[in-house]
Amino acid sequence: MWIRQHKWGYVAVIFIILAGCSLSNSPQQSQFDSKEEILGQISIPDFPDNVLVINDFGALANDSSFDSKPAFDKAMAAVKNTGGGVIVVPPGMYYLNGPIHFVSNINLRIEEGAVLKFASNPEYYLPVVETSWEGTLLYNYSPFIYGKDLTNVAITGKGVIDGEASDTWQNWKEIQKESQMLSRKMNNDAVPLEERIFGKGHYLRPHLVQFYNCRNILIEDVRIEDAPFWCVHLLKCENATLRGMSYDAHNKNNDGIDLEYTKNVLIEDIDFDNGDDNVVIKAGRDREGREMKMPSHNIVVRNCRLKGLHGLVIGSEMSSGVHSIYVDSCDASGYLKRGLYVKSNPDRGGEISNIHFNNVELQDVEDAFFITSFYHQEGEGHVTHIHDIYVNNVYSREASAAGIVVHGFPELKVHDIYFSNVTIEKADVAIDLRDARNVIMEDVSIGGQAGPPSWAK
Repeated sequence: MWIRQHKWGYVAVIFIILAGCSLSNSPQQSQFDSKEEILGQISIPDFPDNVLVINDFGALANDSSFDSKPAFDKAMAAVKNTGGGVIVVPPGMYYLNGPIHFVSNINLRIEEGAVLKFASNPEYYLPVVETSWEGTLLYNYSPFIYGKDLTNVAITGKGVIDGEASDTWQNWKEIQKESQMLSRKMNNDAVPLEERIFGKGHYLRPHLVQFYNCRNILIEDVRIEDAPFWCVHLLKCENATLRGMSYDAHNKNNDGIDLEYTKNVLIEDIDFDNGDDNVVIKAGRDREGREMKMPSHNIVVRNCRLKGLHGLVIGSEMSSGVHSIYVDSCDASGYLKRGLYVKSNPDRGGEISNIHFNNVELQDVEDAFFITSFYHQEGEGHVTHIHDIYVNNVYSREASAAGIVVHGFPELKVHDIYFSNVTIEKADVAIDLRDARNVIMEDVSIGGQAGPPSWAK
């Protein structure tokens, strides 16, 4: 175990490792909402007492040859005409040859024992809809459950949403590169949105669940399985609660929850077990994100069980900025590569600040905390300003690579990073700081604690 200072950049570090000391020089955060103020701004949507059962619109359970998608379309239209209500999916397996498109004032209640299984034929998810892909707005295959410009929407119940993607969509990652790079070029070249048409022949995988420009959202208790791409994506949304969910989604890029250009969100009591980031907070990519000026902020994540690739991630697509994020009382229930991962690069710009990571217990990780403004060692011209990150009362059993990594950029150093009451029992590299300043540590122990000095011999 060793502490490394890289030769590339001057590092100003203050270590306060005296028991009982306080972070008295921490900046005041009065310009931001506190966690309690954020929670006070989040509410659960109400729905009319108008209950419809999906079978009454022609859905048929447990017959893989029967397409129940038309029944969902009819039920959505019927509830819309009556001003909203609850669509109930009783126990059974329902096969859908295409997406469910939401309307406002709808609670889709998938009861325990009910499974929505989405067909894998890409043709069923055309025509293309306005969506986004890796931080760039464009037109692509419809997400399997999709809602745009809506108010008061919910997915509840203990049923399952199954993307059936492991044998089909997952294979597209190997052939997506050309379209992926085209989407990024269109972003940076300011190509009009209506000309960014992807879909057939472009191999950009759709999201499983996406709400776009929606307000008053509840996703509660459902189980997410086998998604084609990101599992749950809230894009330009406000006032959302996601709670009681569980995951079994291990395809490539199966992020659990992606929040993008989104504010006032509570994520709680979720069992993550997915193939990529558990919770990732984004705010657009490069030129488009910088010009959008719509930061993701006022987000609380608490009482969750973490398992997947990374626990809490910010970036790398965050060009509009991310601030006021509170993670509290979360524990790793299995493997994580990184516990807290803040990543950007000099293509992004924007600002990341006022991030709080409290009362978290990790197990065996590669890096417990990794903060970098030079992700993938690429980019130029738009360095992200990363500052005011607070890590308090965190335990990790082992970090096989590094305990604490803070990598800034020579022209704009990462600064004001506070670690308090952090214990990492074992680490190959304890601390690696590059182009960082005012990194303050109080009661931090990595690789064990030293005893009193021995007597001279």
